[in-house]
Amino acid sequence: MSKIEIKQLTFGYDNQGTLLFDQANLNFDTSWKLGLIGRNGRGKTTLLNILQNKLSYSGQINHQLEFLYFPQPIKDKKQLTFYVLQEISDFEQWEIERELNLLNVDPQILWREFETLSGGEQTKVLLALLFIDDQYFPLIDEPTNHLDIAGRKQVAEYLKKKRQGFIVVSHDRSFVDDVVDHVLSIEKSQLELYQGNFSVYEEQKKIKDEFELAQNEKLKKEVTRLRKTAAEKAEWSRSKEQDKYGKASEKGSGAIYDTGFIGARAARTMKRSKSIESRMETQLAEKESLLKDIEYIDPLTMNYQPGHNKRLLTVEHLALSYQGEPLFQPVSFTLSQGDRLALTGANGSGKSSIIRLLLNQFEGESSGEINRPEKLNISYVRQNYEDNRGTLTEFSETQGLNHQEFLNNLHKLGMERDVFHNRIEQMSMGQRKKVELAKSLAMPAEFYIWDEPLNYLDIFNQEQLEQLILSVKPTMLLVEHDQAFLEKIATQIIPLVKA
Repeated sequence: MSKIEIKQLTFGYDNQGTLLFDQANLNFDTSWKLGLIGRNGRGKTTLLNILQNKLSYSGQINHQLEFLYFPQPIKDKKQLTFYVLQEISDFEQWEIERELNLLNVDPQILWREFETLSGGEQTKVLLALLFIDDQYFPLIDEPTNHLDIAGRKQVAEYLKKKRQGFIVVSHDRSFVDDVVDHVLSIEKSQLELYQGNFSVYEEQKKIKDEFELAQNEKLKKEVTRLRKTAAEKAEWSRSKEQDKYGKASEKGSGAIYDTGFIGARAARTMKRSKSIESRMETQLAEKESLLKDIEYIDPLTMNYQPGHNKRLLTVEHLALSYQGEPLFQPVSFTLSQGDRLALTGANGSGKSSIIRLLLNQFEGESSGEINRPEKLNISYVRQNYEDNRGTLTEFSETQGLNHQEFLNNLHKLGMERDVFHNRIEQMSMGQRKKVELAKSLAMPAEFYIWDEPLNYLDIFNQEQLEQLILSVKPTMLLVEHDQAFLEKIATQIIPLVKA
């Protein structure tokens, strides 16, 4: 068993005003299955890059390991998968086949071109490569983005059975709960370690935050009292000084006063008051330095405008196919105002195809009946949104959004204000996802269609969306693979079964 030791780690990007890590310290065993969590932009991927010595930093990181990062860069996706993997790492064919079997993946996948594999298949073969040789310490960054519910369970079972340690970044709470035995949380430029899975972390973090909130309230009251006392002493000091000059002027008018005595007394009074002020300011600074940075989650807003239609969708015996190949067995369902219906099923089972059909974008064949109102204001979160471009001002004008509401939700989702000046196409994938989501929230709508809304969003964003949906109760149709999210917000779930 070896350790990774981080001492006094300090790091920040040149274009950002604040440090991501400030004198952070951490020790952990390489046998641990460590879940790395934190808000988007807080430095999860940056920390993985620092461990790989890809970024310059101040401090020390001590270890005797070779790291292997997921997802590994692919040079030529047109090659057969076997040769793609061999360009990344040396292995014997039987070794990669062994790992694929443990993932319930047919080893024949190695002899297909990598670019023809589904997102879930690509994820699994790259994960298998991580665990061929235990000389490497795996750094697994967002493995669940392209996996359906069944795929996530398969990968979770695979990782649970590994005796080897790793660090995994994932925003799927159920997945993290299943696979980790420790949680590393990036909290306001510091690293906090918790023993246990995500549920244990949540409970311990809640207790810690409640205690710190109570301490903060006490400190804030003390700070307010000290400020008031300091202000009163300063005012008293000024009034005494004014008395000195007022009485001296009275002497000039014929009154008899010992101005020397008055001056000496005023000087002593001023000295005492300044000393009190100084002590007050010292105490104030000490109290303010103790105030903790609690992770506040601001509530989002949604421009939900329910109409007079009580039933928005009736689907009877719907079947879709491409070139005569059916996607799923026929389904029927209804969607009334306030319902939140989730479509579930394996990758490729036709969930997004139903959405495209409802939006008149499906290019295959369909049968069955769909009844809905002629006019229906729909707000759509797309799975692919790479065509969002331009500045945020240009984008909101093009989309006809309330610009202030759009920006407010972006900021509440955790986007820093200095990013507001960037063009959308220059933003990270997480930031671009927030633009797509904030657009949907700002649009006036009576029906929301969201296709995999949680991809690239952190756990705090997911909680924001849960709170918003449960509060507003909009009419929605969703495709999402995060079971914990669906269990909280969906009123009905329709599984699609492959034909």
